[in-house]
Amino acid sequence: MPAVSGFTIVRNAIRLDFPLEASLRSILPLCDELVVNVGRSDDETLDLVRSIEDPRIRVLQSEWGGSGRGEILARETQRAMEACRYPWGIYIQADEVLHEQGASLFREAINAADTDPGVEGLLVEYLHFYGSFDRIATNRRWYRREVRAVRLGGEVHSFGDAQGFRVGPEHRRIRARRTGAVMFHYGWARPPAAIASKREADRVIFAERPGAAPEAEGPRLYWTWGLHPFQGTHPAVVQSWIRLRDHERTRLTEKTWRGQLRFMISALIEKATGWEPFVYRNFTEV
Repeated sequence: MPAVSGFTIVRNAIRLDFPLEASLRSILPLCDELVVNVGRSDDETLDLVRSIEDPRIRVLQSEWGGSGRGEILARETQRAMEACRYPWGIYIQADEVLHEQGASLFREAINAADTDPGVEGLLVEYLHFYGSFDRIATNRRWYRREVRAVRLGGEVHSFGDAQGFRVGPEHRRIRARRTGAVMFHYGWARPPAAIASKREADRVIFAERPGAAPEAEGPRLYWTWGLHPFQGTHPAVVQSWIRLRDHERTRLTEKTWRGQLRFMISALIEKATGWEPFVYRNFTEV
């Protein structure tokens, strides 16, 4: 496998209760270096990153100035990308954890794509946990897959609010191939206090985007159609983090069918035809 850089950005990971250590450790086995762009924080995020004590980790300390529609995140992600020294980069967000079963799939996919210039990125599948660690959200509002490895040194750049990547000044969608690896997204599964802190931070730096969770006021999340029990196994590196929080579930609002019909219809179409109607794609699959 060609040499690989990992990269991510983070700020206030402790206050926002991100599974940051698990996130970094989940991709370290795939990386020859891991660039962590740590924004100036109101907590001990920098100390947490340094406490991992892995020589492959390189820390960038930065000031995240400005606000509005998530450009801060794209700019800081780009800063981390440009600090990478190797031809491929694996990207992870601070509330994501790669399942260890995906490591070999990622290696095989990078090996295969390295000699194919038509592949600019690699996709992972997503599980979005919602309100607890044993429930996932599956309707089309939630992205099914996203680019989490990119070919570096060319025109690929972070895009929008750093959910994904585009190519060149025209922001062409990146050409990407599936890996079969699975990313576990815990952003909306954290305890109520962390969800409240997330909302406060989102009001400053996030734009609404496809796949973002609907919000409710107070210590609840909106109920939405397409919630299912999770019956698998969480990544090994995050299980201790989950055990400390599993008793603090975020309650959902009462069920309401208003606005849910489109999710139900699209799910029926998918079940009957295999087509994924209206699912958000930030890439062109090749």
